[in-house]
Amino acid sequence: MPRFARCVFAVFLAVSCLSSSLACQAAAPETAAAAFILMEAGSGRVLASRNETQERSIASTTKIMTCLVALEHSELTEKVTVKREHLREGSSMYLLEGETLTMEELLYGLMLPSGNDAAECIAAHCGGNGGSAQFVRWMNEKAKALGMEHTSFANPSGLDEMGHSSCALDMARLAAYAMQNPTFARIVSTRTASVGTRTMTNHNKLLASYSGCVGLKTGYTGDAGRTLVTCAERGGMRMIAVTLHDGSDWADHAALYDYGFSAYALSSGAKKGEAYGSVSVDGQSVSAVAAESFCYPVSESESLSVRAELPQTVSAPVRKGQTFGTLVISCGETEVGRVDLVSARSVQAQETKSETSKNKSLAEKLWQFLSAK
Repeated sequence: MPRFARCVFAVFLAVSCLSSSLACQAAAPETAAAAFILMEAGSGRVLASRNETQERSIASTTKIMTCLVALEHSELTEKVTVKREHLREGSSMYLLEGETLTMEELLYGLMLPSGNDAAECIAAHCGGNGGSAQFVRWMNEKAKALGMEHTSFANPSGLDEMGHSSCALDMARLAAYAMQNPTFARIVSTRTASVGTRTMTNHNKLLASYSGCVGLKTGYTGDAGRTLVTCAERGGMRMIAVTLHDGSDWADHAALYDYGFSAYALSSGAKKGEAYGSVSVDGQSVSAVAAESFCYPVSESESLSVRAELPQTVSAPVRKGQTFGTLVISCGETEVGRVDLVSARSVQAQETKSETSKNKSLAEKLWQFLSAK
C-alpha cells in the first residue's frame, strides 16, 4: 500500500474509532422548550440544560412555592372559610363562598387540580392581617433563602402579572428542596383525592405514564405557555426536570429522564463512619471518619476521587465526633463536595510527670497527717 494511502487509512481508522466512542455515550435529548433543565436533586448537578437562567413566566408551577410556604406557616388541621374575594379565574377546585375546609384539603385542591381559588384562600388565611400581600412576601423571602436569584413572585397562583417570573434553574432548586418535605411529597404524588363531594385528579400525567415519577406540578397561561416541573426516582437517584414554554412537555420530560437514568449513576464519595486517615493524639493513632455520606452522579467516563485534609497531631482531650478536618471530593479536576472528618473515639488528657509528682506528694502528706492522728 502506498505511503499516502496508509496515512489516509490510519486517519480514517482514528476518526472511526473516535466516532464509535462518542456514539456509545448517550447524548442529551433536544426539547421543544424555550428553557429547560435536568438536575440530580441530591447534589444539584445539572445534567442537561438550555437557557436555564432565562427569566420567564412560570404559570401554576408557582404553586410549588405556595404549598411550601403554607406548610411552613400553618397546620394541616386548621379550618379555613372561603370568602368571595378568594374565587379566581382559570383552573379551580370549585370552592363555594362560605364553605369551610381544612388547610390539608385546600393544599390538595391547590396541587392536584391547580386551584387558583385554593391559592388565594390559602394565602389570605396564612397571611393573617397582612393577607395575601404578606404571604407573597414570605414567598419571596423563601426564594431568596434558597438562592433563587432569578425569581420574583407577585401572587400565589401564578396568573400572569408584571414582576412575576422565575427560571428553570431556580424552579429545579425549589422542587428539589420542596420534595424533602414529607407532607409536600405525599400531596404531589397523589393521583386522586376526595374533598367532600369533589373528586380531584392530579394534572400531572407522568405520575401514571412514567415509571418512577413521584410529582410535581403543571402550569399554563397565555404568556407562560405550557410549564412543567416533575420529579422521578430510580435506583436511589432522584431527578428534577423543568420545561418552560414547551408544547411537548410530557414527551420531553420522559426523554430527559430516560437520558439521565441511562447516562448517570450515583457514585459514593464518602460513607458515614468510614475512616479516611488518622491523626496522632498525644502519641495515640485515632481514625478520622466521615461525619456523613456523600453521593454524586457520574457518567461511565467519570469517577470520584477524595483527598483528606487533616492535621498530623492534635492535643488531648479529644471527644468522639470532634472535627479533625475535611474530606475533599472531586469529579475529575472539579471539586464537587466536602465532608467533615471527625474523631472515631474519645481520648482523655494524660497527666504530665510534674502533675503526677505533685499528686503523689499531696497523697503522702495526707497519709502522714492521718497517721499522726
